[in-house]
Amino acid sequence: MEATAQAVPRPTGPDRPELPITTAPPIKRERRWSVVALCIVLAVICALTAAWAVNSASDRTRVLALARDVPAGQALTSADVTVAEVSADAALSPLPATDKSSVVGKRTAVDLRKGGLLLASHLAPGSGLGDDQEQVGVQIKRGMAPAGTLAPGDKVKAVTTPAEGDDLPKTGGTAPESIDATVISVSRPDASGTVVVNLAVGTDEGPILATRAALNRVALVREPRSN
Repeated sequence: MEATAQAVPRPTGPDRPELPITTAPPIKRERRWSVVALCIVLAVICALTAAWAVNSASDRTRVLALARDVPAGQALTSADVTVAEVSADAALSPLPATDKSSVVGKRTAVDLRKGGLLLASHLAPGSGLGDDQEQVGVQIKRGMAPAGTLAPGDKVKAVTTPAEGDDLPKTGGTAPESIDATVISVSRPDASGTVVVNLAVGTDEGPILATRAALNRVALVREPRSN
């Protein structure tokens, strides 16, 4: 007689174990490692940025700048000069902030604009150049002086140019009248290329030069510079 297989009843009630049911795929270990790597990269970038900011701040230096416009030939006052912080740059050579007291009283060689850095080349050489001489401002049109080469301290001849109808001087003939002068400052050229050159001249020569300048009959010849 064959044995009849009996089905084993499935457990029910509180003794039946319940298995969790989920539809989400299992979290891959590789994804966790990618998140960790991303966090490390971000931390390194933040550290490098902070280091760069600290180094940039330490590279800044205190220099002199212009607090307001100053025309050429004017003596600098304490109110004209301020202190600014700029990044160190080998291409720039502004005067250090510690030179502020020494530049006060010096005359400017060119027109200076508010906000610009103060350079040594902006100042006339020496202190009070030409203060013991007569000074005349001469308006020089384009072509009546060497273009872009005049600088404070240059020795020049203020040559009287012929009036309309006068004969031009001949080579080897009598030299035109001229006055020896020293350049004090040179303004920026205007739209037509005209500049104003402040000249220091000898005693009693100022009125003569001023009269010729008023008639626009002055040209400047720069003397050779000594090495």
